[in-house]
Amino acid sequence: MSQTGISMLRDKITGAKALMRALQAEGVKTIFGYPGGAIMPVYDALYDYTRGEKKCFDHILVRHEQGATHAAEGYARVSGEVGVALVTSGPGATNTLTGVADAMMDSTPMVVIAGQVAIGALGTDAFQEVDLVGVAQPISKWSYQIRHAEDIAWAVSRAFYIARSGRPGPVVLDFPRNAQVEEVEWEPKKVDFVRSYVASPKLKEEAVREAAALINNAKRPLALVGQGVELGNAQEELRAFLEKADIPAGRTMLGLSALPSDHPLNVGMLGMHGNYAVNLKEQECDVLIAIGMRFSDRVTGNLKTYAKQAKVIHLDIDRSEIDKNVKTDVAVVADCKESLPAITALLNKNSHQEWRESFKVLDEKEREKVIEPAIHPKQGPLLMGEVVNAVAEQAPKGTVLVTDVGQNQLFATRYFKYPAKRSICTSGGLGTMGYGMPAAIGATFATDRTVVCFMGDGGFQMNIQELGTIMEQQSPVKMILLNNNYLGNVRQWQDMFWMRRKSFTKMMNPCYEQIAKGYGIAYEAVTDRKDLAAAIDKMLATKGPYILECAIKEEDNVLPMTPPGMNVDEMMLEV
Repeated sequence: MSQTGISMLRDKITGAKALMRALQAEGVKTIFGYPGGAIMPVYDALYDYTRGEKKCFDHILVRHEQGATHAAEGYARVSGEVGVALVTSGPGATNTLTGVADAMMDSTPMVVIAGQVAIGALGTDAFQEVDLVGVAQPISKWSYQIRHAEDIAWAVSRAFYIARSGRPGPVVLDFPRNAQVEEVEWEPKKVDFVRSYVASPKLKEEAVREAAALINNAKRPLALVGQGVELGNAQEELRAFLEKADIPAGRTMLGLSALPSDHPLNVGMLGMHGNYAVNLKEQECDVLIAIGMRFSDRVTGNLKTYAKQAKVIHLDIDRSEIDKNVKTDVAVVADCKESLPAITALLNKNSHQEWRESFKVLDEKEREKVIEPAIHPKQGPLLMGEVVNAVAEQAPKGTVLVTDVGQNQLFATRYFKYPAKRSICTSGGLGTMGYGMPAAIGATFATDRTVVCFMGDGGFQMNIQELGTIMEQQSPVKMILLNNNYLGNVRQWQDMFWMRRKSFTKMMNPCYEQIAKGYGIAYEAVTDRKDLAAAIDKMLATKGPYILECAIKEEDNVLPMTPPGMNVDEMMLEV
């Protein structure tokens, strides 16, 4: 390299500008953030990197720091890249913690960079000081304070490596003001190894052989497909594995788009409000193959009785998930993009037609008792299921589904269609109300596909301020507000398990039409099913954001349901 080239690498710049270069080196394109005093030097540096010839970032000004993290999550989930949130210290930093915890539970790669008071003021209860590293440590993959400008290149590279490698997750960088204004000789750093951190465990051939032998001898195998398949970009490897051995597969909520909805081996969604057949068949299979999933309590029901008849094979990149909830007979600890083909190579070409056919009787029972009444009601108010089904049928192929949390989430995930990978974005482990709207904003910056977001009236109002972000960015989010004037999921539980004592779940709602008008967002309300199809067509044809409010039956219940603490096969088809 010429001396001129070396001097360009070693020129002295502020820590704030060093952060810009470090983010640029990581391939960051989009930042979701909110400025404040302790992060102002960074925002001043960002000014030059978001306009003119030097532009390399899009900065999206959110209206609340929680919105920044959920938007970063939505961006990450749909793009497969690391989401980035940039905020100030104190309340700005603590406002991100719900999003950090959400990303940790759902294995979403995200880096949060927060301003902090100068290190000389730490511990003095300075204005907007908070121990962010201490607070974030239990809910992040790594939290670190960049105390000096000379550490920026290393810390940022390490943060992105940890966030995106192995089992992905959130990283929090605390950035004191002194490090932002100090000058440093810029020198790029690339971290691709961290001592004691094994991002991708070495695949053990013995485990592969044992897994293949169990599958080859199985009469009633069942695969449980989780988000790990999407995170590992192993969708094709999954299909080859399932098709060779003719294995029916259920999907977790976060893994719904890992296998196309119309694939013949897809037997539905797992879990408390999943599909009837696959939940019951978990208690009949002889070999259970869990792929990139964590045996959540919402999937297993009562662990004491869960799949006791089956040999369990667990494929996961995270060793800590093995035997955490369900005892494993064969553990294949590796990236599923590597482990699935290794097992597939040893499988016999097989047919389990009789076993697969046995699902269909239960499927028909669910269709008759639950699905048809939910999506094709003959009279009465609109139902959530029919709205979701109508949107799914009319939306372009490959549309991305974003949901909030509650009944809207459960109906949406059940009745939407997933022909393409990375097509679902929802808060699974933490169940964060208010997630939907900002996550949908992030999704629109990650893809050119249509993005639809289902929300209840409760979750819609939890981060309603992000309508301002949608207005400013003209984010083409198609928002479907399922308004039943209740905190619907809590109300359902109160009706079913608390003697119908509706304690503070009835909601007095604002006029959403006036709110939409105030933000300049196109709006329509539907109260009659005869108007639904035309309203959806109009929404999908409208350029930019749209709010479609649907007046839903107040006591609409999402079924089937495995009551909490009950066995997974004790699903209720009716109340």
